[in-house]
Amino acid sequence: VRNRVILPYGGALVLIALLAVAIFYFTKGSLKLHAPETGRKIERFTPFERAAHWVNAAAFVLLAVSGLVMALGQYVLRPVIGATLFGWLTYALKNVHNFVGPLFAVSLVIVIATFVRDNLPRREDWAWLVHFGGLFGDREVPSHRFNAGEKIIFWAGVFVLGLVVVGSGLVLDKLVPGLEYLRAQMQLAHMIHASAALLMVALFIGHIYMGTVGTEGAYRAMKTGYVDETWAREHHLLWYEDIQAGRIPAERSAPAAQPVAPVRATT
Repeated sequence: VRNRVILPYGGALVLIALLAVAIFYFTKGSLKLHAPETGRKIERFTPFERAAHWVNAAAFVLLAVSGLVMALGQYVLRPVIGATLFGWLTYALKNVHNFVGPLFAVSLVIVIATFVRDNLPRREDWAWLVHFGGLFGDREVPSHRFNAGEKIIFWAGVFVLGLVVVGSGLVLDKLVPGLEYLRAQMQLAHMIHASAALLMVALFIGHIYMGTVGTEGAYRAMKTGYVDETWAREHHLLWYEDIQAGRIPAERSAPAAQPVAPVRATT
């Protein structure tokens, strides 16, 4: 099952995801702002939120790279670098994988607890899904702090697949007390872990793309914590309107920032 189903189909899924974002980038390019930046900043992520995200993201990348090499490297890398070097590489990455796993588990729980409130479904999400977020138009569908696509990533990728990967990984690391580690149980845990991990990697390729080169200003938001008023209005209009109306603060980790200008009429 592992060698004939999970690895070939999972590897193909990851490759398809990479090709999809490459095609999207070279045909549509990065999503640019339609209006000039105002210079007025809104805090999108607090320092704690950014720290939780970056720790979890770094752990995920290390686990994804090491896991892919261990799972698919014998078909891709070994013929190129030889058996000896590949053996040393996979031995080193196996230890990286085992020790980074618990860090990912802890940071995942923190990320879920930190962002779960703003990822709860809202009725406006249906309009975003029906119109694919305005992906094939000139304007994005109005959304709150996180749009429906980001919420799908959170619930399907972070919550469901993330917890499945962590649970099966703890079994493989023999960190579940009271469990009898028989061969059949470890084989089952390994197949569950590999399947969920490959799905998670494929899903997060799109997330990483949209959070970096896919959307202008998105990476800066997670790097500095702030976005320009224009960015907030164009990408998350309902969130921006809540800030302008005073329902949520424009800055949550320090005294109030510069006042946000009134919302202009949109069509």
